[in-house]
Amino acid sequence: MLAYTIRRILMAVPVMGVVAAIVFSLLYLTPGDPATVLAGDQATPDQIEKIRAALELDQPPHRRFASWAWQMVNGDLGTSIFSGEPVAHMIGQRLQPTFSLLILAVVISITVGVPFGVVAAARRGGWTDRALVYFSTLGFSIPSFIAGYALAFIFATQLRWLPVQGFAPLSDGVPSWLRSLILPAVTLSLVYAALIGRVTRASMLEVLSEDYIRTARAKGLPPWRILFRHALQNAAVPIVTIIGIGIATLIGSAVITENVFAIPGIGRLTVDAILHRDYPIIQGVVLLLSAAYVLVNVAVDLCYTMLDPRIRY
Repeated sequence: MLAYTIRRILMAVPVMGVVAAIVFSLLYLTPGDPATVLAGDQATPDQIEKIRAALELDQPPHRRFASWAWQMVNGDLGTSIFSGEPVAHMIGQRLQPTFSLLILAVVISITVGVPFGVVAAARRGGWTDRALVYFSTLGFSIPSFIAGYALAFIFATQLRWLPVQGFAPLSDGVPSWLRSLILPAVTLSLVYAALIGRVTRASMLEVLSEDYIRTARAKGLPPWRILFRHALQNAAVPIVTIIGIGIATLIGSAVITENVFAIPGIGRLTVDAILHRDYPIIQGVVLLLSAAYVLVNVAVDLCYTMLDPRIRY
């Protein structure tokens, strides 16, 4: 297990290198010039060229990439073009809101999706099964920003139970932290919970038709023990897989959700950087999220061996 973990982490290094090259290439191929945005509408061509030279944007692409890659290897993500602050510092200031939102959304999605899918499979054709189908269809159909505005209108504007926008750090207390994240986390988890519920139901239906489940029922074991001890454990591999894959969906949706609820996280930082063509910030954020996704995949692969002893690497 340890050797496999080390191999997977080492395999992630060239993957991150390919991601870095692709991100760098796409950013510099897109229309727009940071020097023009930074100089303003009244700037002369000479002023724009001076800014480009100061930012080293007049260098050939391969030199810019080599310089940036060397900085990245040394732990330096570069400096923001517009604010002049280190990119690592700017990202570090936004980590808590984003990761708090993602963790809470994952917890809500798993807590709702897995039990819902198990009960729907156990009562196939019943009202619980139909409710899961309707819920998943609704979750897949409604865009996250529309769901966010609807939840904010009902629970924040009309009922005044929760704040409309903003983020309260953990230093303000857990209750304040939770109140600021409930609406965006629920908005973010709608599609994710629906996806987990559908996959859980399909996987459980396949397992419940196996012979050992019928044997367990013939022995008189309690239904809850058959479902959660025997069936769910053997159906867990596809569920864990979709949970890991769904992290990418959450990361992408977090950008929209943070802007809807004015959460000062990495999503808003990325949107502002894209609007200003602040390439160092965009590159740093993409690399950070890519590294997080690679680590999640490694963790999912390691969970396989715990859930199914037949799997060995």
